[in-house]
Amino acid sequence: MGITAVGAALPQQQLSTADLQERVSRASGFPLPRNLFATMTGIEHRRLAAEDEYASTLAIRAARQALAAGNIDPGDIDLLLFASATRDVAEPATAHIVQAELGTRAHALDVTNACNSFLNGIDAARSFILAGRARRALVVTGETPTRSMRWQLADLGQARSAFAGYTFGDAGAAVIVEAVPTGGILDIDTETYSAHWAVGGIPGGGSRHPRGDEHTYFQGDGRELRAVFERIGADILDRVRRRTGLNWNDYARVLVHQVTVPYLHRFVEVTGVPKEKLEVTVAELGNMASATLGVQLARVHAGLRSGDRVLFVGLGGGVSLMTMVWEKA
Repeated sequence: MGITAVGAALPQQQLSTADLQERVSRASGFPLPRNLFATMTGIEHRRLAAEDEYASTLAIRAARQALAAGNIDPGDIDLLLFASATRDVAEPATAHIVQAELGTRAHALDVTNACNSFLNGIDAARSFILAGRARRALVVTGETPTRSMRWQLADLGQARSAFAGYTFGDAGAAVIVEAVPTGGILDIDTETYSAHWAVGGIPGGGSRHPRGDEHTYFQGDGRELRAVFERIGADILDRVRRRTGLNWNDYARVLVHQVTVPYLHRFVEVTGVPKEKLEVTVAELGNMASATLGVQLARVHAGLRSGDRVLFVGLGGGVSLMTMVWEKA
């Protein structure tokens, strides 16, 4: 089972980190330390969905790219997974909104697991196909996390809990998953530490906080989340290495979820991955939630040759880690 076509979509609207900090400071009515957001995140810009663009909008654009790249008719898709941390509405599944626009007639459902949603969606699609429940799957994500940014702060204490939200950028991505003659998805691993579920997230929209604007903002402790990942993250990479026998030089590219530039530098330091194997997107596009790995794959896909291997490393709130080894057919 492998990935046979990819697509990605970015909104046209761009917002610099300097302008973002200025807008937050002006709305809050007090100055923030000069270059605070840029210094702490290393992010220069991010893309923002327009008012009439939604999670499904970005997913649909990326899906159309993937279908065109694979020369696939929408009617030939029999499983559609919308795998994203954000969605259009609480009910029904956003997959139906995507499907209605694309004109597919597939079994459609949502998969959500914070920033690991897209990788989880690819894994779920692979499992459906291996079980004989589907033949060709379209996995899409549309992320609009910038809508959970807190634009007006009450005080600096609130700034600390809201700060992780200022890393966000909007994007969409899509892949076709189906049987391939060679290569494909060679290995998948996951590790979950749910005791840390409260470290960060968006509390609104569920049965705990069904209503109220205050619960729609991202809040959390970015430092604590980083500490958790550093403490537990190396083991899963060691397992992949032992199980597959593959080392860094066996991969053409290593695609890793990116939250901030300092966090990416720390990942390189802790894991030893060669910097040239990475596709760095965070400085230019911010933290695109689950679309991060899909956008990176779309950027490198054309340069990959048959037999090239790619290691995906996903990090998600909750907390979960995920790896996938894929070989281009």
